[in-house]
Order: sequence, then C-alpha cells, then structure tokens
Amino acid sequence: MATRIGFFTRLLDKVPASERYRLATEQIQYAEQLGFDSAWVAQHHFHENEGGLPSPLVFLAHVGAQTQRIRLGTGIITLPMENAVRVAEDAAVADLLIGGRLELGLGSGGTPSAFDTFGLTFDQRGDVFAQHLATLQDAWQGKTLTETDNRLYPPALGLDKKIWIATFSARGAQLAGKAGHGLMLSRTQPRPEGQPHLPLDALQNPIIDAYLEALPAGVTPRILASRTAFVADDHHYARKVALPGLTEQAAGYRRAGHHLRGETLDDLIGQFDAHIGDPQQVLTSLRQDSVLPRVTDISFQVHSVEPSHRDLLHSLDLLSRYIVPVLRSHTATRELERSL
Repeated sequence: MATRIGFFTRLLDKVPASERYRLATEQIQYAEQLGFDSAWVAQHHFHENEGGLPSPLVFLAHVGAQTQRIRLGTGIITLPMENAVRVAEDAAVADLLIGGRLELGLGSGGTPSAFDTFGLTFDQRGDVFAQHLATLQDAWQGKTLTETDNRLYPPALGLDKKIWIATFSARGAQLAGKAGHGLMLSRTQPRPEGQPHLPLDALQNPIIDAYLEALPAGVTPRILASRTAFVADDHHYARKVALPGLTEQAAGYRRAGHHLRGETLDDLIGQFDAHIGDPQQVLTSLRQDSVLPRVTDISFQVHSVEPSHRDLLHSLDLLSRYIVPVLRSHTATRELERSL
C-alpha cells in the first residue's frame, strides 16, 4: 500500500487556549512546508489537560485559510455528543472553504464524564453513534433528512467518501470495512487482562484483518495508524524530554484503573508504545511494528511526551529528513516486511 504521512497535534501546551491554537497552527504550517501529507486534530470537551479543542471544524477552517496543500482531518469528532445535521453542515462548509482537503475521523468514545452534559450516558454512545453516522451519510449523499423534504446545503462534495472510523475492536473494524469507510488505529490501547506485555501490533493486526475481510470488492482500503514518535539529535536528550510527560500520563493511567508494566522510563515507553530517541533509534523502533507496512496512512504525534513547541518542530524536521523518506519508499516497505 502507498504510505501517506501525517502529523497529529493534540494542543496540550500549558498556555492559554488562544496560544494553543496559534502554536498548533504554526506546527501544521511547518508540517506542510516539510512535505507532510496531512494534519489531524482531536476533539475534547471541557478537559483542557486532554486536548482543549471542542470545535475542530472551526479550527481546521482557520488553518485551511493559512495552508495550501496539506489535508486536514479530525481524529476524532466524538459523534454521539454532536447534532449530526449540524456536523454535516459545518463539515460541508469547512470542506468548501479549504478546497476539498477535509478528512472526517469519527468515533464513539471520549471522556466518560463529558457525556452527561450532552444528555447521554456513556453506555448509550454506541447506539447513538450509529444513528448519527447514518444521518451524516444521508446528508452528505443528498438524501432528504428525517421526514421532511430538507436536503443539505451547501451540498457535500464527496465527504461520504472521506469518513474514517476509530475503533479498538475487530467488530468495529468489520463495520467500518463493510460500509467502505477508512479505519483509524490508535497510537496505543489497553492490553487484555493478564497480557500487559502484548505488543501493540498483536492487537491491531487482527483489527486490520477484520477490516480488509469486510471491505467490499473494488473499494480501496484506507487504514491510518497513529503513532507516538519524538525524535531529537541526541537520544539522551530525547529521553530527558520524554520523562515528565510519560510520568504524567502514567499517573492518569493509574487513576483510570489501568495496570502499568513498571515504573522505569523504558517501562513507560513500552506501556505507551512510544518511539523515542535519535533518528536511527526511532527508525529501528518503527521497524518492529508489523502494522506499518499494512497501512495507507501514518500520523505521527508527540503525545504523551509533550515536548516544548521548539522541540516538537525540530522532531518534525528530523522525521521529515530521516524517517518519512524510508516510510514512503516502496522498496523500503518491502524490506521492512521481510525483516519482521
């Protein structure tokens, strides 16, 4: 599969919201200058320490006015919390404003405590997601909405072909594949009980298998894998920068009731499936991931390392110079497959 490389910014800088948005805009502009194919942002309601961006389509319309080529995506919109018709309208307008560069990543999950504010329980999210997704598709395909004669305006130009579904499960991947949507794989995910050292690719390869098996004949697969990668000139410096963020992430993981593998930095790097070090170390680490040769898209983020803005930009530069060319290369991809 051809590999497109993206950048995923989480807007977690410890600064006021306006400055977060300015820094993220600058990061995406720099990613475009470096040749990255896409940039992604997540939606989070209320919890500034988890993302601080409740309105990703508004933000991407702003970024789109300051970029020319890079595709701009949501990773993800938490669809159960949204009015599906309004998402359809906002996405249609945003896509027109940015020249058809919008990609729509959607999911059912989110911070459990946020659902109550939107009149939902966390347990309702799956059923509501399915209902809202059906409404989105109807709207973007030009069908009448509910029992009225109303149709979406402005009409969506192919947005129904740019849906990506985020899931942790083979069942979710099967549903995404059957519908012809793209599949989004997370940078990390919880391990099954009693298997804390199970590699991430051991969890995600069966998800890819289910997706490809369900994909209708003639539909081109779209599989995006998000991965944490922080690259520095010196691996000691990379580890020093990584320690505070990973330690904070581990504390949140414990509070959520998850089991940790251990307490050392190497334990935390393994726990959160992070690729950290100098360019050669990060490339060597990525070579161990048997998911990557199977995907069409990779989006790199620094979460949960949380470096400074300056270090993040330098990491993007090193990725673009030393790692992205290898991942783009069909020859290198075949060599990677043979080495795993």
